[in-house]
Amino acid sequence: MTPSHHFGSPKLTRSSRRQKCMLYGNLNTLFLISIAPESAPLKRSKSLFSPNRIDKVNMQQSVHHSCIGMLLLAFTSVTFAGSETPSGAADQSLSRFETALAEYVHKKDPAYRYDLRQTISGNGFTEYVIELVSQNFLTLADVDRTEWHHWLVVVKPDVIRHNTALVYVGGGSNRDDSPRGARDEFVSIAVTTGSVVAELRMVPNQPLRFAGENERRFEDSLIAYTWDKFYRTGDVRWPARMAMTKSVKAAMDALQEFIPVVSSGHTLADFVVTGASKRGWTTWTIAAVDQRVRAIIPLVIDMLNLVPSFKHHWRAYGFWAPAIDDYVDQNIMAWMGSPEELALHKVVEPYTHRQHLTLPKLIINATGDEFFLPTSSQFYFDKLLGEKHLRYVPNSRHNLSRTDALQTLLAYYHSVLSDRPRPRFEWSFEADGSILVECHETPVVATIWSAVNPTNRDFRVDSIGRSWTAEVVEPVTEGVYRAHVTLPEKGWKAFLVELTYSTPIDVPMKLTTAVRVLPNTLPHDYIAPKWPDEGFIRSKQQ
Repeated sequence: MTPSHHFGSPKLTRSSRRQKCMLYGNLNTLFLISIAPESAPLKRSKSLFSPNRIDKVNMQQSVHHSCIGMLLLAFTSVTFAGSETPSGAADQSLSRFETALAEYVHKKDPAYRYDLRQTISGNGFTEYVIELVSQNFLTLADVDRTEWHHWLVVVKPDVIRHNTALVYVGGGSNRDDSPRGARDEFVSIAVTTGSVVAELRMVPNQPLRFAGENERRFEDSLIAYTWDKFYRTGDVRWPARMAMTKSVKAAMDALQEFIPVVSSGHTLADFVVTGASKRGWTTWTIAAVDQRVRAIIPLVIDMLNLVPSFKHHWRAYGFWAPAIDDYVDQNIMAWMGSPEELALHKVVEPYTHRQHLTLPKLIINATGDEFFLPTSSQFYFDKLLGEKHLRYVPNSRHNLSRTDALQTLLAYYHSVLSDRPRPRFEWSFEADGSILVECHETPVVATIWSAVNPTNRDFRVDSIGRSWTAEVVEPVTEGVYRAHVTLPEKGWKAFLVELTYSTPIDVPMKLTTAVRVLPNTLPHDYIAPKWPDEGFIRSKQQ
């Protein structure tokens, strides 16, 4: 279907707009942007979510983590056939779900279209507010609204120096008014880098009211409901992550069609995609099925390899953190390890798609996340293929507020645009309790960050405040650092090594090791749940 274009939209001027596009002090406010829609019922303070993991680091062994390596596998192509509804036969292999995401995302949808609603002129840039319809989700027999509408807010610098664009996958509500323009942070990134920057809002579309329900669902409640539907039916149309991923594909399609029209034929070849929490999960999944994604920066979605991660969550806390109540309330935790959950992982869990994720990736996590433990990367980072970097932001909640996380995002994005090699280093957890770091490029400074909880293995900001402290680590030899900590008399100590590198745009790139916790003990036992009987695989066996 040919998209509709309304280029007669009002053109505004923002002559009074802040002329601070080269300043970065206020960039960290980006992650305060409506993590949950304002219209959502607030039963607790929360941001966005998606699951955790398990496994233990043996202190008697040296566990090595390569922060960057040669690409181990070529980006594998996939066949985009029409998706069939799974039958659920007990003897049928789960492998049929492995291509479901690609098939769903690349299946043409006649609902796809976009309209230019507003053009805003700035000093050195132009903003465009586009209304995008990405797809039809389910049918009116399943949900009250099937068309997914999004605001796609685009910043085009007057001089475009790159054919790569940044796409930020954001949230919001369908009840929101049309944006008045782009956020200051995105204008700054576009002008600083000379690249197109776009924010895709309303991912997922929400609120939605499902058949037979009185209340509308938002955010994690919406996600959890669709997981439960998949567990019971095996219908791959249900997981909201499918439609969320397809919405990013539609945004990239629209940008590749729209930008040449407004920029004298300048084309976009590929994209760097980023997003936070469930939008961070979507960042992973779009990269797994669309080769136009050049690099990714998933934010605060420290949950790949979901089953061991959640077991670790329980073994550390002895309870499910309140931040994941929407999943607990929907009884999602009872499905953990079931054949139905494994089928869901085949469809949308990034860890199961890692053979397709060899592209450059910067993973930014929070040490004090309400959802995820800071030791979660142990369950996935080593198994990721290709170039990979990690940053744990100290003293940060899930929303990354009051941090410099966006500066690291900008520095990394600029390095991708300019084809500058990222810093290379390896680290290992040594038998003496230290972290050993060996750098190929010497950082400006190396810092050890640490925090103590004397009573619980719990480093959420909600539990210990912003109590991480920093100390400079001197090199043992050039480019080699060893970080030691003193064990607490009681409780647990968490620590990491942070490396700060200079960049050509005078914005530091901060990268870290994984987080180590000593003593390496987990105070609680995990008891496997009794799986519900209504699963689409096991119900066929009875």
